[in-house]
Amino acid sequence: MNTVDYDEDTKFLGEWGPFQKRIMLLLCISVIPNGLSTFSIVFLADTPSHHCAIPPNANISAEWRNYSIPLEENKGVMRYGKCTRYKLDVIQRLSDNGSVPGIDVNVSEIEQESCKNGWEYDRSIYISTIVSENVLSLQWDLVCNDAWKVPMTSSVYFLGLMVGSIISGQLSDRFGRKIQLFTTIGVQTLFMFFQIFSTSWFMFSAFHFFIGMGAISNYMAAFVLGTEILSTRIRIIFSTVGVCIFFAIGYMLLPLMAFFIRDWRMLLIAINVSGVFHFFLWWFIPESPRWLLSQGRVEEAEAILRGAAKENGVTAPEVIFQPLQVEGEKLSHHNICDFVKFVNIRWITVMLSFVWWVVAIGYFALSLNTSSLLGDHFLNCFFSAVVEVPAYILAWPLFRSFPRRLSVVPMLVFSGAVLLSTQLIPTNLSSVSIALEMMGKFGVTVAFSILYPYTAELYPTVLRNTAIGICSMASQLGAIAAPYFLYLGTYYKSLPYIIMGTLSVLGGLLGFLLPETYGLPLPETIDHMQTIQRCKSRQTSNHLSSDSAAINNVSML
Repeated sequence: MNTVDYDEDTKFLGEWGPFQKRIMLLLCISVIPNGLSTFSIVFLADTPSHHCAIPPNANISAEWRNYSIPLEENKGVMRYGKCTRYKLDVIQRLSDNGSVPGIDVNVSEIEQESCKNGWEYDRSIYISTIVSENVLSLQWDLVCNDAWKVPMTSSVYFLGLMVGSIISGQLSDRFGRKIQLFTTIGVQTLFMFFQIFSTSWFMFSAFHFFIGMGAISNYMAAFVLGTEILSTRIRIIFSTVGVCIFFAIGYMLLPLMAFFIRDWRMLLIAINVSGVFHFFLWWFIPESPRWLLSQGRVEEAEAILRGAAKENGVTAPEVIFQPLQVEGEKLSHHNICDFVKFVNIRWITVMLSFVWWVVAIGYFALSLNTSSLLGDHFLNCFFSAVVEVPAYILAWPLFRSFPRRLSVVPMLVFSGAVLLSTQLIPTNLSSVSIALEMMGKFGVTVAFSILYPYTAELYPTVLRNTAIGICSMASQLGAIAAPYFLYLGTYYKSLPYIIMGTLSVLGGLLGFLLPETYGLPLPETIDHMQTIQRCKSRQTSNHLSSDSAAINNVSML
């Protein structure tokens, strides 16, 4: 039975008319809040310099007050220790006796105690972050014994991304791309508004989880919607440059906003404003005709395409999709069980998920590490965002003119090699280390931007959003682990780079086993998927017919 060749049947629209320009621009704009919110924790949870607080009513002399906190070396500079002080009752007794610190008493021999009266924070950079927050005289104090809560906050957000990835994919495939897009924009905006009124770290983190769910669901829905509406050539630009560049724009706006807004609650308000205006896009973004067709809703799909033809100034054919064509598309609903049922889909998903996981670890770890680099925090974050722009621009010609595997694999191997080489740089050449880290992020960003459209090309329309959701879920497992990869650096500085570099090289080599999709149309049904045959995909210029060999009959390695 004949099936729909969507790209061929919609050629009358042209490739780059007013309709396509409007859809691409609006969908790209819809992901700007994602760039703002994804890495906002870099500033919301930055840890300012701090040391134990000495109560102002403590009965000690000014001289002893200056010696009440032990000194520690931090990056070659002697600073007050962060988590202990000398026992205050001993200092008070010595002060009352008139002893002089450093002369009559060897201060370093005094027993130390924890910061029983809280901490004093350097307010020269931030008015407040969630680390130094003081609400109703109850300080959050996410330092010392509670310092683990800072990377945990990022992990909770990425956990939300993971849950949102798998849930939103199925909901989008079931109920539609447009509904999912705007529902998740609402979730992201609403819970960020709630987050402004957080009175504890637990409440902040709980809201952060739901913001993560909305953020990834919004991005995925916008990505899939544009992939399915736009023509092949424009789809490549949209998926590798369009949404990615606008994500980077949001990312670049973040340090600019944080520079002028140094209070974390006010910064959240500024970030949230952008999400509110996106609800007005509802009237200008249509549902995916390709998805409507997969659901047997032919009249609705044709109505959208006729409106697009009118907007582009072309005439639509009297019948766009023949009844015989769409009959085979009125299929039963597919779900996540299909990823286990078919051997080919299962192995492709397993291998692809590992590659996503590796890429996410490198990308998010390097992005979150900007506050730990030497120099200005705001500039470091800005440079980390700027380096993504040429990466996305490079991804476009790679995706347009080169096989997918030969685009992803070299970038991952390059990134891994660069990260592994950072341990060879002397400590006095910190600028070289930063440059290598940015080069590593450049490579992993190119790979990340290609993975999204590559994944969309591997799976059929009936499973596409769910497939991207599963792979994105795998990437969020990597994102959840990323803050703790950085935490390993407290034990051995080069350890995070050694692990990330090794994983990147392994992920690149595994990418050779995936099917190639370059030059092939998007598959519409499960029968149209490429199969794995001794590391090579089945080469064909058109979709496979519905009577092709069963997907289970594949030759695996």
